[in-house]
Amino acid sequence: MRILLLGATGRVGSDILKLAVADQHEIKVLVRSPEKLEIKENVTIIEGNVLDEETLDEAVQGVDVIVSALSTDKTTTLSESTPMLIRAMEKHQVKRIITVGTAGILNSRIEPSLYRFESSESKRKTTRAAEEHLSVFKALSASELDWTIVCPTYLPDGAPKGEYRINEDALPENGREITVGDTAEFVYQTLLTNKHLKKRVGIAY
Repeated sequence: MRILLLGATGRVGSDILKLAVADQHEIKVLVRSPEKLEIKENVTIIEGNVLDEETLDEAVQGVDVIVSALSTDKTTTLSESTPMLIRAMEKHQVKRIITVGTAGILNSRIEPSLYRFESSESKRKTTRAAEEHLSVFKALSASELDWTIVCPTYLPDGAPKGEYRINEDALPENGREITVGDTAEFVYQTLLTNKHLKKRVGIAY
């Protein structure tokens, strides 16, 4: 499979990269700082920024699927880059994208008409990151793409345990956390199985 991975130097992205390289997929990464990549062998590296539309277009060309583990990083990178990414995917007829979001954009169990970050279910004091991820959800929902947004709750570092719960559009009941390793594993398995099309997926222990 020919995969474009965005966010490959981040916590979840670097674990996804390891899994994909181990299975000998054709991996292309678009990164600002190639020196931060943990794996460079058998990886096509494009140095650049996802906010540069020409570079992003080049990266999308020739792949089968896109995995985005971009973080908000206290910026508007997600909300600015997503429309450009969708345009590039439509141009090059790439239909499948899996992104890593946040549990804040899932439906609230307590107040179903609200997103979790808008409800009393969320304990976060700032909503900036959730609003950025919400912009991705809204943009993908309005597209014709086959998208999945994996939405972990509190995300400590840690290896995969291999046992966790998932729930489409809502966080598993009483879900508290999920390790980086299990989040990456679930994203990768979703990529291989093509499940959860046009869905947000909550993931937690």
